[in-house]
Amino acid sequence: MRRISVFGATGSIGANTFDLMMRAGGPAAFHTVALTGDRNIARLAEMARALRAEVAVTADETLLPALRAALAGSGIAAAAGKAGLAEAAARPADWVMSAIVGAAGLMPGLIALQHGATLALANKESLVCAGPLLLATAAQHKARILPVDSEHSAIFQCLAGEDSAAVERIILTASGGALRDWPLEKLAHATVDQALAHPNWEMGKRITIDSASMFNKALEVIETREFFGVAPEQIEVVIHPESLIHSMVGFRDGAIMAHLGAHDMRHSIGYALNWPARAALPVDRLDFSKLAQLTFRAPDLDRYPALRLCRAVMATHGVAGAVFNAAKEVALDHFIAGQIGFMDMSGVVEDTLSLVSSDLSLGKAAMTLEEVMAADHLARVRAHAAAGIRHSRRE
Repeated sequence: MRRISVFGATGSIGANTFDLMMRAGGPAAFHTVALTGDRNIARLAEMARALRAEVAVTADETLLPALRAALAGSGIAAAAGKAGLAEAAARPADWVMSAIVGAAGLMPGLIALQHGATLALANKESLVCAGPLLLATAAQHKARILPVDSEHSAIFQCLAGEDSAAVERIILTASGGALRDWPLEKLAHATVDQALAHPNWEMGKRITIDSASMFNKALEVIETREFFGVAPEQIEVVIHPESLIHSMVGFRDGAIMAHLGAHDMRHSIGYALNWPARAALPVDRLDFSKLAQLTFRAPDLDRYPALRLCRAVMATHGVAGAVFNAAKEVALDHFIAGQIGFMDMSGVVEDTLSLVSSDLSLGKAAMTLEEVMAADHLARVRAHAAAGIRHSRRE
């Protein structure tokens, strides 16, 4: 029986992972080692009881008493905070879902790899912030990383059995988000609620806004470079409003392989959960006789500055990815709080990259977790300052 841990169990990826595990037999099919979540204690405890987990961990230390109370009598251990996450990640597991949002997912993912686990990576920030470190850790401990983002799972599947040297280009598709058809001049006045009205997907608040700004796609471009080892100029982004093609791979003979599927993250999660086998999954099947059209268009870099900024980050290397991600997270916080405008987010990130470049050697080849987290901290300080300046200009 495989030992499984799910980090970020109460988020959308974690919930879908839980759904697939329960459909496959739950505790009769898997030995669940650890489940972690943030503030949704009732849901975390419910999941832990259903899967008979060894331990449940909340990221919020103040909620540890509530978690203990919710698990009372179950025999399931409760823990909290960074120490709890680290201890849970160090528990022996065969397969670990990394679905904690943001840079906070890096540490437990690294620990899981150090213990030889297969890491199902839904936390794109890990590769963006510390790709070389993550990949080197996996190689050192003979661990494996499987992509869970729908785009990178699609690429991974298109490359199965192929010679990587024959790859000419990788094409990431993007929905364009909730504001893709807005006039450019209106974007600066977009509200949080408007940015959350995604036409295709039901996701969490942060990732949905990142979709509207295309910061999620910018992170995925960097992630593609790190995970698949291709040059930045081989990575393209195309807006595909129907979101049925999840990514494409072009080969040197001119052939293109595309991965198509319904709007359901359980496909890429299930692929990683069952890899290298393919198991039956409860996802809709495409009926091509009912598909009206598949359309594509190039992204406008004035509308999506994040796609321009990620190219600069890839050219810099080193901890520039950590700075980029931290600044993006802070800018998003300020937008959600109503302190800056929608288009100010990219401005905050660009300002932060410029400010931090004078403080750090961003292109340094060597990378440690301590250096990544130091860059993350400094970037957050600089990003808060940059956002504050833009906020004062709005008043």
